[in-house]
Amino acid sequence: MTILKATDAEGRRIAPWQLAVRYVLLLIMLAVMIGPFLWQLSTSLKGPTEDIYSYPPTFLPDDVTLHNYGRVAEIIPVWEYAFNSLKVALANVVTNCVGAALAGYALARLRYRGRTAATLGFILAMLVPVEGIIIAQFTTMRDLGLNNTLIGVLLPGCIGAMNVLLMRNAFLNLPHEVEEAAFVDGANVWQRFLRISLPAVKGTLAVVAIFAFMGAWDDFLWPLIVLSDPENFTLTVGLNYLHGTFAQDPRLVAAGTIIAVAPLIVLFACLQRYFFRGVGEGAVKG
Repeated sequence: MTILKATDAEGRRIAPWQLAVRYVLLLIMLAVMIGPFLWQLSTSLKGPTEDIYSYPPTFLPDDVTLHNYGRVAEIIPVWEYAFNSLKVALANVVTNCVGAALAGYALARLRYRGRTAATLGFILAMLVPVEGIIIAQFTTMRDLGLNNTLIGVLLPGCIGAMNVLLMRNAFLNLPHEVEEAAFVDGANVWQRFLRISLPAVKGTLAVVAIFAFMGAWDDFLWPLIVLSDPENFTLTVGLNYLHGTFAQDPRLVAAGTIIAVAPLIVLFACLQRYFFRGVGEGAVKG
């Protein structure tokens, strides 16, 4: 009978007690990360007669019901808010993927004066807290006449500094010999970007898309400040009504939370293959 032996990345054998400790730590981290989501899901499926504060707590509802989700739709126009959030999030994905790819390629592959200063500028932009510039952003949107519009929600985050640096690092990992060969064959900079470099960094592009979608979909503070018309509310702002007037029923709050989180789970499930491939971007296939 063959006994499987656990080894680390360098091929060294791992003692059984070390392996057990690692699995215990992983299970603890899994419980900490996924526990609140499971609790919200369980609460959203519990009927009005079930005690959600029982001790010990129960994750499995005695009488599973979807009535709470219907009540959320009755109290607020949740699907209209979700559509507004979807429009902002998809536009944010497009602008970030296009803008970050172009800027990252320029920082990594093109030669010009001020490239180092430009890279430093993006790094410094990441160090500035959003709260420190949110008033300036609001006055800018007001002067442009974009207050209370979805464009005003989108514009400040249409290209993220972190996404630009992610794309820059991905392009830096690509071998220069491939582009040099294309240059010798007569390919211009756009052809080298679109046909050689960009297809090789699809994993990082998927990471940027996920980050951009999550950032726009989950954003609460900026849409709350810039939007005043309920017809333009995004989902996170609209769900705030459940925490205010109807805070005495946590089942509604939990159902609204699940509605807001579900698209993020679907997005990651669709792109997770490319997400994990992003770590090894730039490798040359033989």
